Amino acid sequence: MNPAGPARIAAHRVAARIVENVGQIIRGKPDLIRFAVAALLAEGHVLIEDVPGLGKTSLARCLARSVGGSLSRIQFTPDLLPGDITGVSVYQPAKESFTFHRGAVFANVVVADEINRGTPKTQSALLEVMAEGRVTADGETHRVPRPFLVVATQNPIELAGTYRLPEAQLDRFLMRLSVGYPDAEDELRVVLADKAGASPEDLRPVVDVPTLTQAIAQVRDLRVDEAVADYAVRLAAATREHPDVRFGASVRGSIALVRAAQALAVLAGRGFVTPDDVKDVAGAVLAHRLVLSPEAELAMGGAMEVVRDVVSATVSPTSGAGR
Repeated sequence: MNPAGPARIAAHRVAARIVENVGQIIRGKPDLIRFAVAALLAEGHVLIEDVPGLGKTSLARCLARSVGGSLSRIQFTPDLLPGDITGVSVYQPAKESFTFHRGAVFANVVVADEINRGTPKTQSALLEVMAEGRVTADGETHRVPRPFLVVATQNPIELAGTYRLPEAQLDRFLMRLSVGYPDAEDELRVVLADKAGASPEDLRPVVDVPTLTQAIAQVRDLRVDEAVADYAVRLAAATREHPDVRFGASVRGSIALVRAAQALAVLAGRGFVTPDDVKDVAGAVLAHRLVLSPEAELAMGGAMEVVRDVVSATVSPTSGAGR
């Protein structure tokens, strides 16, 4: 018997409970939910990008409500300050010393709503904590709780009042997802659910923090054949050589590909990662990490088309790899 079998089943059940819970509110988007839950199990941050009114914030809140840990929400606006996010040191006259008052990032799940409406200075307050799980203030380090997940939403940069996220910030997101318009039937179900008053606040946690932490550890330990890991590395490296790309995926992108593929394997109930898992998640993991040439920026396909080219041109391992 595979010793990883029971652990795989436990993590799969955790994932299935969260997927089912989120699906009560987010209708007709099974792949979107699957990827978002995969990011959660990989303990990776998620950026949800689309035009207003398609349910970006609802998805973020549903994910957060499904986990029984601490939750905070930050509404990004141009006047939001870095200290509102990380915290500030306040002088206490009675003690004649400064006391650090923790900001909104000190939670298991942080919903960063409309993150690109904050100024670049405010956005930069998230750089350290998203990469290292800690906040440094006045020379002291403060750890945020684990697991730690930022679920951010953003509007397309063409809309008024938005600031482009810097590449260093984008690279810290495991995945960038798009909600997309629903079809007519699913939109009708959403309208009827809203009429009945259904909202993310109706959801109850389906997993507690210790259980989620255990599932994350099980995902991290899931078997990855060297050939599959090499395939992920070659995909990331191929983006750096594409003629339409100025700067390709970072090493963090290669790591993210493998972690996301591990989570997808758990969602599928498997104890190993296949090349198809890597292909499946390549667009969500790599596209937002690419800096395109000016000419490619104007093209219709953009970064996602580059990833499709790379996946098509890169030879994958045999179908038995990973078993």
